[in-house]
Amino acid sequence: MPQIDPNALVSPGAHIADDATVWAFTQVREKAVIGAGTSIGSHSYIDSGVIIGANCKVQSGALIFQGAIVEDGVFVGPGAVITNDRFPRAVGPDGAKKEAGDWHLEETTVRRGASLGARSLLIAGITVGEFATLAAGAVAVRDVPPHALVAGVPARIIGWVCCCGVRMQVEGNQGSCSACSRHHDIQST
Repeated sequence: MPQIDPNALVSPGAHIADDATVWAFTQVREKAVIGAGTSIGSHSYIDSGVIIGANCKVQSGALIFQGAIVEDGVFVGPGAVITNDRFPRAVGPDGAKKEAGDWHLEETTVRRGASLGARSLLIAGITVGEFATLAAGAVAVRDVPPHALVAGVPARIIGWVCCCGVRMQVEGNQGSCSACSRHHDIQST
């Protein structure tokens, strides 16, 4: 049975794996899926239909909106946001209130093992590659390659990280980690 704080608001239509944890003052909407071993920190929002894989760590205050797919082993830092609409408007050009059918949902994917730093922001429709890292406060406006370390507004590649999280030395298209001795192919942009 999942561990759900009594102060969390979890829709009966959400699927929370048996050994997942949802902390206080978090909302998990209908059709959301939270994988085994995943922890959702307090004061977070998991929108309708969001998929979060196994063994993820979603820190307090994260906002993950409909259309997001977060694969296994992803770290989502405190206050990180995954958006779903590149052209948000409350009203149309005629001033009429926009309804649910008036907007285009864009899927945003965070691949296995990636890390989103505190207060980082993913603009709708992008993919963050496996084991990539967004620095705290980074705003990703385009796809992030696997193992890339990105920072800034807009986020730019400033280095490459190993699956263990340590920055790698890169020669050509090969990265090597001094901490764990692993080697990774680098996909330069």
